[in-house]
Amino acid sequence: MFDLDKWQEIFSTINKNRMRTFLTGFSVAWGIFMLIILLGSGKGLQNGIDAQFKNDAVNTIWFGPGTTSKAYKGLQAGREIKFTNEDYEYIRKHIDGLDKVSGRYYMWQNRVISYKTEYGVFDLIASHPDYFDIENATMTEGRFLNQIDIKKRRKVVAIGEPVRKALFKNGGSPIGEYIKVNNIPFQVVGVFHEKNERDETRLYLPISTAQMISGGADRVHNFAVSSYLSAAESEELEKTIRTKLAERHRFDKDDQNAMWMWNTLKEYKKFTNLFLGIQIFVSIIGAFTIIAGIVGVSNIMIIVVNERTKEIGIRKAVGATPFSVISMILLEAVLITGLAGYIGLVLGVGLLSMISSILPQNDFFQNPEVDFTVALVSTVVLIVAGTLAGLMPAIRASRIRPVVALRDE
Repeated sequence: MFDLDKWQEIFSTINKNRMRTFLTGFSVAWGIFMLIILLGSGKGLQNGIDAQFKNDAVNTIWFGPGTTSKAYKGLQAGREIKFTNEDYEYIRKHIDGLDKVSGRYYMWQNRVISYKTEYGVFDLIASHPDYFDIENATMTEGRFLNQIDIKKRRKVVAIGEPVRKALFKNGGSPIGEYIKVNNIPFQVVGVFHEKNERDETRLYLPISTAQMISGGADRVHNFAVSSYLSAAESEELEKTIRTKLAERHRFDKDDQNAMWMWNTLKEYKKFTNLFLGIQIFVSIIGAFTIIAGIVGVSNIMIIVVNERTKEIGIRKAVGATPFSVISMILLEAVLITGLAGYIGLVLGVGLLSMISSILPQNDFFQNPEVDFTVALVSTVVLIVAGTLAGLMPAIRASRIRPVVALRDE
């Protein structure tokens, strides 16, 4: 293994055939490089999608009213479906499997928010207390809305961090201070933070208060519910919600226009299955690229054996054992594949690291990376395959009879 003469012979052979050795090593290095890049890019896309879903609870179902497109039990198509506070109570009491339930009421008009001399335009969303957990937010100061706020129709509000920075520029605590929402004073009871920055530019009001001050009566624009169910159970829950609300509001449960629904867990599973397919696909591409490199190594080893037939014959004539001949050929194969594979691995990981540090983290591509185990196994498989690629030519060389070898032209 550490015979200096043997290694000198190997390097001498490689030096005499630089271009051929380079092209063979390049095919191997390119295979590993492309495998690392493809797997890393796929992981980056998957990380981006995971981050999008993790901003909210992945087991959430959103649904809201629409307009019927089918006639139902004597009722004409084109009816507008409206959800109310009674639907909120019905959902909580009559639909099993739910963990959190919240209605949402939007205030699209007059969204100017002010505090003393500071003004800003932000999103106003009225909800129930459970919405805090559904949005997967965290409180940085104070509290979120509670049931007492809903029951007593309190004029309280929870604001996002960007709202605090815009209105309270002196850096003091906004808790207990009064801001004006549509010129109506609301007391700030909490400041929240969300991973999704666009959701931070919001103010949350008690839904009952928003309905009262905006003349919304008991209207609810849509609902969000969460559960601890599996993907299959979540789909059944989705069907149950649609069926029961269809009965309650008298529309065909198969009328998709009458009520829209968005099941985040089902959509998340679709994306994870998609990226699993992508990972398998790029792995197959990378594997075939590596195989092409291994075939190249095998071919060059066959050529090496043919070119060194006389040399091998002389070595055997002076007493070289078959093992020494085999080991020399194998070491050359291992050297080429191992070094080229390592270079491809380093370049691939290095490029992914550079991309990760240079490119801004966006919503759909984050932290392209390759699992260390995958990279290590790929390199080991490459070296083993390189060894096997050189094994058959090496065995053939060890079986050459000295007389035949010396007579070879």
